[in-house]
Amino acid sequence: MELKAVSVDCEDGNFSRSLNDLWPLDEMNPKKGRFPCCIVWTPLPIISWLAPYIGHVGICLEDGAVLDFAGSNLVNIDNFAYGAVAKYVQLDRKQCCFPANLSGHTCRQPYEHAEGGTAISWDYALDICTQEYQHKYYNLFRCNCHSFVSKCLNQLAYNGHVRWNLLNLVVLILWKGQWIDGMSVFRSFFPFAFVVCIGILMAGWPFLIGMVSFSVLLIGWFLVGTYCVKCLLD
Repeated sequence: MELKAVSVDCEDGNFSRSLNDLWPLDEMNPKKGRFPCCIVWTPLPIISWLAPYIGHVGICLEDGAVLDFAGSNLVNIDNFAYGAVAKYVQLDRKQCCFPANLSGHTCRQPYEHAEGGTAISWDYALDICTQEYQHKYYNLFRCNCHSFVSKCLNQLAYNGHVRWNLLNLVVLILWKGQWIDGMSVFRSFFPFAFVVCIGILMAGWPFLIGMVSFSVLLIGWFLVGTYCVKCLLD
């Protein structure tokens, strides 16, 4: 792959990298598991059977290889945990901030971005985050696959800000996510529908009420737990 030239201003020593320096990406290839510059999602065994909105997420390099935080000190590279990708969100590199210095920021929060860490390219940002999470322990609230992807988006200052977290990441996937094919939809929702049908046949409508209550408590518990851990660490 041929890389385009990068301009250097020798007079003031500033390194400038314009949006025109971004080389074209390869086409997505679901059969080979290639999703250049995408966020990817897949259902989790058992958990997604009870709550189909919960799944495992990863983020992809420019060549399409998937990176995902799958456990303590473990970031998978091109080996997406829990099965093939079911849903993806195509991201736009032009919405990233690749500054050479503080004056080169294009995001709305240059100081926060500089403090949290910057990068000069998409792959470099993901590499920085991968090295960091290869030395982190998995935590359901604070350090999981969603926090890894959020960290990558903050490193990129994607969409002009560094406030990415579990909530807006989930909203992004639910709102803009695209299914790979009909089979992806089937394997994501059929187990849940099967469990609900069996539960209603065996226990009646109280089972469905229990499932709804379980989902509400699960979301509330997760949100409150995430907020409490954040407050303790801040």
